[in-house]
This record gives sequence, C-alpha cells and structure tokens, in this order.
Amino acid sequence: MHVIVATDGSRASLVGARQFKWIADSREITAVTVVAVVSPYAAVPFADELSGPDRPAPGIAELSFVEEARAAVEVVAAEFAGWGPTIRTEVRSGSPATEIIRAAEDVDADLISLASGSRGLTRTVLLGSTASRVQHSAPCPVLVTRPTPRSERVTG
Repeated sequence: MHVIVATDGSRASLVGARQFKWIADSREITAVTVVAVVSPYAAVPFADELSGPDRPAPGIAELSFVEEARAAVEVVAAEFAGWGPTIRTEVRSGSPATEIIRAAEDVDADLISLASGSRGLTRTVLLGSTASRVQHSAPCPVLVTRPTPRSERVTG
C-alpha cells in the first residue's frame, strides 16, 4: 500500500501525519510519499512552522518557497524514519488539491492522508477547500485528520 501524506508546513499537518502513523499498520504500508505544494502565485513564502527556531530566518533575498517546503517535508518524513515503509519526499508547484491528487495518481497511491484545519480563515474554510477538493476528486480513499489537543498528547 502506497500512501501520500500531505503537509502544508503547519503544526496541524505534522500532528495529522502522526495521527495517520498512529492508526496505520506499518506492515501493510509499502511506501509513504510526503508531499508539499507551493503555489506559484504566492505572495508570501511557504509557512514552515515545523523546522524549529534553530533554523535562521531568511533575509528578503534568500526567501525560497521551495526550500521552506522542502524543510517542512523533511520534518514530516522524519516522523516515519525507522517505521518500515520506504519514505519518499516531494515538493510540487501548483494548486494544493490538484497537485496532491496528481501525486496520488503518479504513484498509484492507495490512500491520501491530510489534516484539516491547517491553513485558512477557520478550520471549516480549509475543510471546505483543499481537504474537500481532495476528498471529492482523489483516485483513492482519503483520510482527513483533525488535530485536537487530545490527539497531540496521544501522538506527540
């Protein structure tokens, strides 16, 4: 079973990845591809809340949406280190929902896992956009996790 785990660089997406790992049977998973999507039209850099405070803040000339996304993908991928399945990472450019779906199609994924409530004005706005679009158009089942204070304690 090949699983796509999507991250947007938020703490909620990291908790969502941990929730997936907590409920999944690693003996059934052959590969995990951690995917982040950078919008080519973004006015602000990819929001990387995962790399930690030790990482220096980039200057204006050093802002790189792709590098921020790569750093976030690596943090999420590290959650699966030693778990068993092959771990792959990928940073794509485009619409998040479209690119998550394309990533699943490209690897013939059996499941997509993503967190709701990661970005957007409210938790329901995001579920109404990226997570909902992925659910409605994905070529495979979709696991949408909703991080809560309790789930952070259990999976953290």
